[in-house]
Amino acid sequence: MADEKKNVANEVASDAAKSEKKAKEKKPSKFSPKKVGKAIAKFFKDLRGETKKIVWPGRKMVIKSTGVVLAAILVVGAGIWILDFALSGAITALGKAAENTTEVTETVTDDASEEDAEEEHDHDHDHEEDESTEK
Repeated sequence: MADEKKNVANEVASDAAKSEKKAKEKKPSKFSPKKVGKAIAKFFKDLRGETKKIVWPGRKMVIKSTGVVLAAILVVGAGIWILDFALSGAITALGKAAENTTEVTETVTDDASEEDAEEEHDHDHDHEEDESTEK
C-alpha cells in the first residue's frame, strides 16, 4: 500500500517536471513570412478537403424545402396580418369611445338651483328659436 502511494507521488512529480521542461523549451514565436505563408496554404488545403465532404441536396429536396419555407412565410405573414388588423380595430374603437365620452355634466345641489338651471335652459332654447325665425 505504501509502495503504491510512493509510485503515485513519483508519477505526479515526474509529470510536473516534464511540463516545466516543455514550458522552458518553448520560445516565443516571432513573425515570419514563411510561417504565415504555410498557415495560409494549410488553411486553403483544409478548406478544399472540407468542401469535398459537403453533400449537396438533389433537385427534389431543394424544391420540397423551398415549398416548406414559402408555406411557413405565408402562415406567419397571415398571423401577423390578422394580429395587426385586430389591434388596429381595437385602437380605432378606443379612439372613438374616447371622443364620445367627453360630455360635460352639471351637478345641481338644491331645488332652487334646479329651477334656475331649467329657466336658463328654457331661455337659451327660446333664444335659439328667435334666431332661427329671424332668418
